Amino acid sequence: MKKDRLLIMFAMLFGSGFMIAQDTFSIVALDSNTGEVGSAGASCVDLFQTPFSNDDFLGELFPGVGAINSQAYYLGTNQNNAAARMNLGDTPGQIIEWLVANDVSNQPELRQYGIVGFVDGLPQSAAHTGASTDDYKNHITGPNYSIQGNILLGQEVLDSMEARFLNEPGDLACKLMAALQGANMVGADSRCSSNGTSSLFAFVKVAQSTDAPGSPSFLASVRTRNNDGIEPIDSLQTKFDMVHSCLPPEPPLGVGSVSAESFSFSLYPNPAANELTISSDQAYDELSQVEIIDFTGKVVFRSAISTALKISVVGFERGVYFMRIKSDGHDFATKFIKE
Repeated sequence: MKKDRLLIMFAMLFGSGFMIAQDTFSIVALDSNTGEVGSAGASCVDLFQTPFSNDDFLGELFPGVGAINSQAYYLGTNQNNAAARMNLGDTPGQIIEWLVANDVSNQPELRQYGIVGFVDGLPQSAAHTGASTDDYKNHITGPNYSIQGNILLGQEVLDSMEARFLNEPGDLACKLMAALQGANMVGADSRCSSNGTSSLFAFVKVAQSTDAPGSPSFLASVRTRNNDGIEPIDSLQTKFDMVHSCLPPEPPLGVGSVSAESFSFSLYPNPAANELTISSDQAYDELSQVEIIDFTGKVVFRSAISTALKISVVGFERGVYFMRIKSDGHDFATKFIKE
């Protein structure tokens, strides 16, 4: 099997086009409220040893339409074909079916794709993980996202990416960056275990519906060399934070409030040392929910709420926490400080 793989790689490198062995963990997603589409990914491939000039080559954005990530024995022609199908109006599922039936080298079992798109104004997703893609391999799809990976440490990489994506209260760029942080573990791409990192390059990009194709409003990327021992996701986070904030608007300290028409809560004291109170002057549906999320994106508290709720924060570490309140179709975020 290993010899066959080498022959395949040699043929593709010097035959019908350059092929990179793998691209490992990635996510595509869209935001139904803003119309944004985005992609993020990372891999233990030394891009300094390849002809790629862009670190974000595996993700392609179609402003206002969708996004496609192409990986695992990557071939640019397959990616171009996927783009053509999206431009023709195919749904994510239809694009996957076409790619499997029309693989450039008739080897769809080697490929992995993640696709999201707006279909009649609603989000759809689809993914494909070929049976011969290197283990560990899998994908996870949700209504507006697809997360996929191969040569992974294990399923925990994908699960962590999904949890961080879903728990991040910020915008799409913040959610994608959080997803990458979910894979920030040594050997997430198992080839990078000896390097002491998750990967060798990482990127995140987001296009607004008004952006020109190929010119996303937000793009940040990092590439490192093999044996540098530099974690690219941490380096990417530093670049990301310099140009984009994921913090919600600052609430006034002492008494914070989250409100809108027919929706109003207060939280106090802020900062809090022992106990935090959330209260409202009106009753809400029992399905109303409050979540507290730490700075790593982990949900550390979740509870239903009606008119008031007292939360012990004695066991919380000192620092900044995000609070997310969902009620009556509203979803608001604020933050508080644990003294």
